[in-house]
Amino acid sequence: MSAVRRVRALIVDDSAIARDLLERGLSLDPGIEVVGKASDAYSARDKIVFLKPDVVTLDVEMPKMDGLAFLRKLMPQYPLPVIVVSAVTAEGSRKALEALEAGAFDIVAKPSAYDAFGLKAMVAELAEKVKAAGRTEPGKIRPLAGGLARPSPSAGRPAHDRRFRGRPVGKVIALGASTGGTVALSKVVTALPADSPPVLIVQHMPPVFTRMFAESMDRQSAVRVKEAEDGEELERGTALVAPGDLHLTVVRSGRRLEARLDDGPKVSGHRPSVDALFLSAAEAVGPDAVAALLTGMGRDGADGMLALRRSGARCVAQDEPSSVVFGMPREAWENGSAETLVPIELMAREIMARVGARAAGRA
Repeated sequence: MSAVRRVRALIVDDSAIARDLLERGLSLDPGIEVVGKASDAYSARDKIVFLKPDVVTLDVEMPKMDGLAFLRKLMPQYPLPVIVVSAVTAEGSRKALEALEAGAFDIVAKPSAYDAFGLKAMVAELAEKVKAAGRTEPGKIRPLAGGLARPSPSAGRPAHDRRFRGRPVGKVIALGASTGGTVALSKVVTALPADSPPVLIVQHMPPVFTRMFAESMDRQSAVRVKEAEDGEELERGTALVAPGDLHLTVVRSGRRLEARLDDGPKVSGHRPSVDALFLSAAEAVGPDAVAALLTGMGRDGADGMLALRRSGARCVAQDEPSSVVFGMPREAWENGSAETLVPIELMAREIMARVGARAAGRA
C-alpha cells in the first residue's frame, strides 16, 4: 500500500525569521512537505511555476508588491489554494478580508512575536488548514463579486429600515461557518430582507477580523450587521456576528431574547463555537429557530444542530458542490440534524421559506 502523498507547500513572507519559523513548524507535520520559500511576490511567482506547490501561505504585507495585489494577479493564472497569514491589525485585517474576497482559501492570524504559546497554536492551525487546502478540489475557491471588504461610499450604503426594530422577534436565524464562510455568509446575509428575524452568526475568525467582516456585510445588506455586544436585545432586521475569541449564545430574559458573550473554554475546539450558539438556541428558542450550517473544516455545529432539530427547529446545511470544505455540513447531514442540503445561492431563500412555513403552519 503506497504512502499518502504529502501536501506540497510554498511559504511567502518578507521576514526571514517568519519564513524559517513557518518552515520548521510545518515540516514537523508528516502530511506536509515545504518545497520552497519566497521573500516577495516576484520570487513567489517564479517558484510557483517551477516548484508547482499544492498550497501557498502568503503574508499580505510585503514590499515591492503586497500580498493582496499578488493574489489578484495569481488567481486567474494559477488558481492555487492560498492561506493568508496576517497580523491582527486594522490594516492587516482589511487586507486579509479583501484576500478572501479575491479567492484566498482561509486566513490565520500572526501572534505576537513574544507569545511562544500563540506561535505554536498558530502553526498547528496553519498546518491543519494547509492539509485541508491541499485536499480541496480545483475550482472550489472563487473570487466574490461585489467587494466584500472594500469600503463603499456612504451614498451607496443601504438605508437600514428602523421600522422593524422593536417589533416582536418571532423567529431567530442562527448561522455557523468556518473555512470559506466569509464568502458564503456574505451571499446569505446580503440576500435577507430588511424585516428579517434577528440573525446570530458564528464565523471562525480572529478578533478585529470579525468586526471588519461585520462592517463589510453591513455596507451591502438590507439588514443591519454588527458585532454582537453582551446583553443586547435581539431585534428584527439586525444580524449579530460573534466577536473573535468570544462565544456568542442566546438567552431568554423575561420576554426578551438577549445575546451573551463569554470567554469560557473552547467548545468543539473553537471560540467562538457554532455548537455553543446552536445549543443555546435549542434551549432558549427551540421550535422558533431556523439554523443553517455552512462550509467549514471539522464538525463544529453538528451536535448543536442535532439539539436544535430535537427541539423542533428547522435545520439545513450547505451542499457539497458549493462548499469550499464539506466538513461541518457533512457532519450535520450524516448525524441526521440537517433536513436538506442547499446550494449557497439558494440558502437565503430556503431560510426565509422555512421561517414563513413555520409561521404559516402555526397560524
